[in-house]
Amino acid sequence: MKTDTPWSLRRRLLVAIVAASTVLWLASLGIVTMIAWHETNDVFDDALEESGYMIMAATTDWDERGLLAQARPDSGHGRKVDMQYQIVADGRVIRRTSGAPDRPFVTGFDDDDGFADAEFDKRRWRVFVARDEDRNFEVQVGQKYKKRYDILEELAEHLWLPVLGFLALLALVCWLLTGRVLKPLRRTASDIAAKTPDDLALVPMAGQPRELLPIVQALNGVLGRLDNALQAERRFTADAAHELRTPLAGLHMHVQLLQRQHPDLVAPFQKLRQDIARMTGLVDSLLTLARLDPLAREQLVRQPVALAPLLEQLIAAHAQEAAQRQIALVVRCDVESVHADPQMLQIVLRNLVDNALRYCPAGARIEIEALHYAGRVRIAVRDDGPGVDDASRQRLTERFFRVLGQGQGGSGLGLSIVKRIADLHGIVLAFGAGIDGRGLGVTLDLIS
Repeated sequence: MKTDTPWSLRRRLLVAIVAASTVLWLASLGIVTMIAWHETNDVFDDALEESGYMIMAATTDWDERGLLAQARPDSGHGRKVDMQYQIVADGRVIRRTSGAPDRPFVTGFDDDDGFADAEFDKRRWRVFVARDEDRNFEVQVGQKYKKRYDILEELAEHLWLPVLGFLALLALVCWLLTGRVLKPLRRTASDIAAKTPDDLALVPMAGQPRELLPIVQALNGVLGRLDNALQAERRFTADAAHELRTPLAGLHMHVQLLQRQHPDLVAPFQKLRQDIARMTGLVDSLLTLARLDPLAREQLVRQPVALAPLLEQLIAAHAQEAAQRQIALVVRCDVESVHADPQMLQIVLRNLVDNALRYCPAGARIEIEALHYAGRVRIAVRDDGPGVDDASRQRLTERFFRVLGQGQGGSGLGLSIVKRIADLHGIVLAFGAGIDGRGLGVTLDLIS
C-alpha cells in the first residue's frame, strides 16, 4: 500500500512567504520607480528652468568691460532647485543673483573646478566652482542643502503611502499564506482535542508535515498505552464483578438458612443480609459500568420509547417500598415518546428513583415529571428530602462519591451510571433544588 510522502512545513512556509514577498517587492519596486522617475523629471526640469534664468541673467546688461557689479533679481526664488551664482574676479564678487551672498562662496579653491561646502548665515551650501584661467575669473554656483532636503521630503511624501500600503498587503498575504500552510496543524490539534476515553484511536499519520511526525508518533504511542491500560482496567472490573456474583449469591442463601436454624439470632443475620445485598448491588453497578464504558454513541439501539408505560412500570416497581415508608410517588407525563435506548433509559430512571427513595425520610414526596421544554423533552425527578449542598452537587456523578452524614447505605455508583448513559445519549444532566426549593432535583433534557 502506497503511503503519502511527508512534506516539510518549514519548506512550504518559506517558499510561500518568499514567493509572495518577491511578487509584492517587484510590484512595489515598479511603483517606487515610477514615482522616483516622476520626481526626478520634476527636479531636472526645474534645473533646466533654473539654468535658463541663470544664463539669461549672466548674458544681459553687460557694460563695455563685459561685467556689471550689481545683483540680478532672484529668478529662482520658490523653485525646487533654487541655484544661485556668483562671478568672482580677484577675490571679489562682481556679479551675482540676489539670493547669493555678496562674498564669494569659496575662497582659496585650489582646483580649476570642483565641488565644495560653504556656510553663510548658519546655512550650509553646496558649491560648484568653475575657473577660467585665461580671463582670470571664477563662476561659483551654490545651492542650499535645505533645498536638497526639501526634495527628499517631497519624495518621501509621495512614497510613504504606497510603501505603507504594500507593507500592509504583504502582512495580509503572509497571514493568509501562513494560515493555509499551518492548516494541517490545526486539523491535527482538533483531532487530538476530540480524543476521549471512548475514542483513543491513533491520529492519522498520512498528510502530516515532516516536522510534526515525531510529535504525532509519540502521541500515538501514549494513546496506545492508555487504551491498553483502560481496556485492562475494564476487563478486570468486569471479570471481578462477574466472579463475585456467584459467591455472593451463595453467601446470601447460607445466611438465610442459618437465620432459619437460629431464630434467636435474627437481628445479626438480618444485618448481615443487608450488607450482602449492598455488596451485591455494588457488584451489579460495577458490571453495568463495565458494560457501559467501552460503548460508543453509534452502538446504542435507539428507538421510540413510550414514556407513560415506562413510568407506570417504574412506579409499580417501587410502590411497595414507598408505601412502607409513607413516601408519596407522583407522576405527571405530558410526553408521548422519546428516542432512546429503552433498557438504558429504564436504568437511568430506576437509579434516580432508587436514589430519591434511599435518602428521603418517611412522609416525603417524590415527583416524576415529563414535559416539553425549550424544544426538547425534560424528565425531572424531584423530592423534598434533606437535599444536597452546592459543593456536593458538583461531585454527585463521581464514582464512589457519597454525601457524608446521610446515614444511608449505597455504592456511590448510581449517579455515575446515570451520567454515563446521559453522555452516550447526548442528554443534558443537571442537578438543582427539589420541590418548593427543598430536597434535590435531577433534570434530563433529551431529544424527543
